Amino acid sequence: MRDFETPGRSEVMALNGMAATSHPLASQTAIAVLQAGGNAVDAAIAAAMVQNIAEPQMCGLGGDAFILLKPAGQEDVLALNGSGRAPAGYSAEKLRAAGHDTVPTHGIEPVTLPGGVDALCRLHAAHGRLSLEEILAPAIGYAEDGIPVAARAAFDWADDINILRGDALKFYSIDGRAPRPGQIFRAPGQAEVMRRIAREGRAGFYEGEVAEDMIASLNALGGSHTEADLAATSATWGEPVAGQYSGIELLEHPPNGQGATAILLLKILSHFDLAAMDPLGPARAHIETEAAKLAYDARNRFIADPAHMDPARLATFLDDDAAARLAGLIDPNRAMADPARLSEAVHRDTICLSVVDRDRMAISLIYSIFWGFGAGLASRKFGINFQNRGAGFSLTPGHPNEAGPGKRPMHTIIPGMLRREGRVTMPFGVMGGAYQPTGHARLITNLRDYGMELQQAIDAPRLFAGPDGLEVERGYSDATRARLAELGHKIVAPEHPLGGAQAIVIGEDGVLTGGSDPRKDGCALGY
Repeated sequence: MRDFETPGRSEVMALNGMAATSHPLASQTAIAVLQAGGNAVDAAIAAAMVQNIAEPQMCGLGGDAFILLKPAGQEDVLALNGSGRAPAGYSAEKLRAAGHDTVPTHGIEPVTLPGGVDALCRLHAAHGRLSLEEILAPAIGYAEDGIPVAARAAFDWADDINILRGDALKFYSIDGRAPRPGQIFRAPGQAEVMRRIAREGRAGFYEGEVAEDMIASLNALGGSHTEADLAATSATWGEPVAGQYSGIELLEHPPNGQGATAILLLKILSHFDLAAMDPLGPARAHIETEAAKLAYDARNRFIADPAHMDPARLATFLDDDAAARLAGLIDPNRAMADPARLSEAVHRDTICLSVVDRDRMAISLIYSIFWGFGAGLASRKFGINFQNRGAGFSLTPGHPNEAGPGKRPMHTIIPGMLRREGRVTMPFGVMGGAYQPTGHARLITNLRDYGMELQQAIDAPRLFAGPDGLEVERGYSDATRARLAELGHKIVAPEHPLGGAQAIVIGEDGVLTGGSDPRKDGCALGY
């Protein structure tokens, strides 16, 4: 139980339905949809569309979505891949000839086709209950009337606004500046697009005037995108990948998502007695950091569009023996300088939400334009923000994730679910770009190895081995920081809080328990 004399928040408990999102109005919208007779799919779509307006630096109609869904009345989980593809004219060779060693983060080069709208429409058609008009009505209203910008959204906005160019700056600023907390942001162009989706489904976005606006805008910016590329965008159903840890089964979205990385990371950690370590001490921090370095190196080698991956590679990636060999590379007394060399022989911005309804349909949905404001570009007429998911491609010749026409890039977004003894017990997500596999593993080890309550496990301080060093949140002691430095870690302060988790525990007694990350503006709500 948390200390009620210190700042914090309690878990939220309810019986009928629960939603956990990174914005209060999105959570409230989800609950209102459930109370109006909608199911978890309806509520999740409604909340995600509100977040287009509440957190446009994180997500938008021009982005992608990955989904894990447990339908009512069963414990099997479905995966829906709503990641868009590179246009038919995309060429790694041309990018290399232009002097690029990696795909640029901003500009036209990383813009892939938006797959999120198609995914949400397919999800609704297969599992929704209410009409799209009913589901999208709250978001349309907020886009027209505006939403006061929340504190964390304003913080991110101010940091990201400098990448906005041309029409994007017009649509996603207030007089050319990032909005202050409490200033009202409106998006009437997006309201019109959502009205068309409500009337026509995916055709309202992938055909007609909206499609023409996107393609003409991309072409004017130098892109090779065509209306045929856009019309061919199609989300695909599949099955999650899974792995065991401490008596529970972690379900993750399969490649091209990086979810398998979280499973590999936990398999590596299973070779260490984390429960015997101080949860905020240097030993646990060091072991988890070293394990993450090795898991991410494996990710960078193997994860790609599944159509371009050898199926045997994924099996090798998740092999218990491979995890044991990787665990053997970790020195408890020294940070590794070059994980890529050691493991050779063994082989950033998003929203996430979770919803559970009265019938125990459960959904974990991740929706993103990748970096803050994506590519920094938007369409001329409707202000659709273009994602920069192409930055997830490799430009290494022959790499399975090498950029190419019609390919899906390696994706950082990973919805998750836990299952125990055949019963789904928790839909969850931990947003935060590359941090997400580490965030999944950290949340699970907090729950399983340290017996933390859900909100406590989310609140606990985090660290992450980023490109500039080991990013350590302020919740760690000076003594832990000093010991990590002695072990060879370069300690740096994170530029932003690490990640943002949303989760709902489905109790055997019927009680739903929601947790929401204080690093974001949101909350869990139930009824």
